[in-house]
Amino acid sequence: MVNIDKYITLKDDVSALIICNKENLNESLSMFCSKQQADYVRQMYEQHKKDFFDFCLTDRYVLVAIVKEDELPYKTKELYRRLGGKVLRFCDNNFIKDLQVASLTVKDNILGFTEGMLNCSYIFDYYKTDPERMIHPFDNLHIVHNDVEPKDLDELRIICEATEKARDLVNEPVTVINAETLAHNFASMAQEAGINIEIWDKQKIEKEKMGGILAVNRGSVDNPTFTIMEYKPEKHNNSKPIVLVGKGITYDTGGLNIKPGDYMNDMKSDMAGAATMGCALYAIAMLKLPVHVIALLPATDNRPNHNAYCSGDIINMYDGTNVEVVNTDAEGRMILADALAYAKKYNPSLVIDMATLTGAASRAIGPFGIVAMQKDAENFMEVMKTCGKKVYERIAEFPFWDEYDKLIVSDIADIKNSGEKYAGMITAGKFLAYFTSYPYIHLDIAGVAMNEHDTDYAGTGATATGLRLIVDFLRTYYK
Repeated sequence: MVNIDKYITLKDDVSALIICNKENLNESLSMFCSKQQADYVRQMYEQHKKDFFDFCLTDRYVLVAIVKEDELPYKTKELYRRLGGKVLRFCDNNFIKDLQVASLTVKDNILGFTEGMLNCSYIFDYYKTDPERMIHPFDNLHIVHNDVEPKDLDELRIICEATEKARDLVNEPVTVINAETLAHNFASMAQEAGINIEIWDKQKIEKEKMGGILAVNRGSVDNPTFTIMEYKPEKHNNSKPIVLVGKGITYDTGGLNIKPGDYMNDMKSDMAGAATMGCALYAIAMLKLPVHVIALLPATDNRPNHNAYCSGDIINMYDGTNVEVVNTDAEGRMILADALAYAKKYNPSLVIDMATLTGAASRAIGPFGIVAMQKDAENFMEVMKTCGKKVYERIAEFPFWDEYDKLIVSDIADIKNSGEKYAGMITAGKFLAYFTSYPYIHLDIAGVAMNEHDTDYAGTGATATGLRLIVDFLRTYYK
């Protein structure tokens, strides 16, 4: 990861970036640029609307970026994140290793720029043997801003490091990250961050009669796990804990309802919910937020081997519910249901689950946000929507009308694990809500967990979308 620190003033021997907006353009140029540079920037901006300039000097670069700030602060901060990605790529292409950044904009925008650079610097290329593979030459970012404190940069670094950990877990193939190694990674993070952790093996899961996890695992040669992580600082602002639940399907073939064609290509990412929630808790603990949080992370792969569960099976779940299986590719909700039922023992103030759950969610809103539903959690959801805008991991809330309950009624069991051919993301949420008796928010990240192509600052592959949302939500709600 890029190193970040604070400079009090610009140094003459380090490449510099000056970030301006229309209102402070003249003041910024007069403070940070030579007269010749300033005159050229003004002329090209006024006549041709050019907004990015690079001056190559003998021993360094001077860069100038002009941001057209939006009336909505959260949109402006996103523009700065995107600028961070653009500048990181420029520095790499021009072999700039150190950059100092100065701006008269507000602190939040500079932190957004820094976040964009840090996230863009991530790359997953461990398995490339080409010695010429892309490695970021860029090393050090120095912030020159009166309002930015070292503490701000430390907190941002922690969140970005947690994001990198989640992205690494999701990008690794199932030959590296199965249920047991996923749990071991959580254990390493827990030890570093001072989190209590308990990992259940298959024998313990059988003893607890978690039928959903065991059913999905029946086709696998690898054992399932159920990880319980708890962060409870001495001083915390919530009387009842928040519980985070994450889907940990380390690889999803679809089971006997096997996925066709290319639909399996990214199925190593079906544990993104568990990876994101586990790493979010790691960030919360490293930030020492005053909130009591528990993470429940069920994990297994879903394969059509051995005695794999099949359509028509009746599965007895942890809470005693009998579920008719009508689709073995609706497996994520089976393991989540056991965890959601188990969460009742904590008498939580709120439970949030996160899962790459349905293709319907991706088809509904594409790769631009998170599909969400809530039950008895209206106030929590409003705060989460606001936080989603702030970190630009936006939420699209779908209805949870009572009529949808009818779509998961089974003729031969209590409920079935898949509904009709429409409203798939809602019926999946309804299935999960059946196992809850507390305020509940469901987050479907199927459309945003992986990027097929380079984006402004997230790159390709795993995104860890949802991690910054969870951290900001807990920091905001329990401030």
